[in-house]
Amino acid sequence: QVRLVESGGAMVQAGGSLRLSCVASERFVSGWFLQYPGIAREFVAGISTGGGTTDYADSVKGRFTISRDNAKNTVYLQMNNLKPEDTAVYYCAAHASGSWYYTTSWMYWGQGTQVTVSS
Repeated sequence: QVRLVESGGAMVQAGGSLRLSCVASERFVSGWFLQYPGIAREFVAGISTGGGTTDYADSVKGRFTISRDNAKNTVYLQMNNLKPEDTAVYYCAAHASGSWYYTTSWMYWGQGTQVTVSS
């Protein structure tokens, strides 16, 4: 059974930074999604198993960075220059088959961590 455990969500002021972490029981292609209340999850960022390939949603390019430490089976999402519209529940995902942008491509999900950005 693959487990993904996220942490790092918090409340911060606009312009601030947060780092989300996702510890996995196995090593896979990994990604982060966000979800606003009542709306489907949206792709934020993805990273290949070795870390050499990354991709980002246009809304976060230049502000968020995805990375991984395979020795710790951990994937990170560094979030800088946060905006109120970044407020959402963030989910870690693992083991993609197909386009990273679609939730249906991902096999495993974490429980989510809340990020709240105040103006």
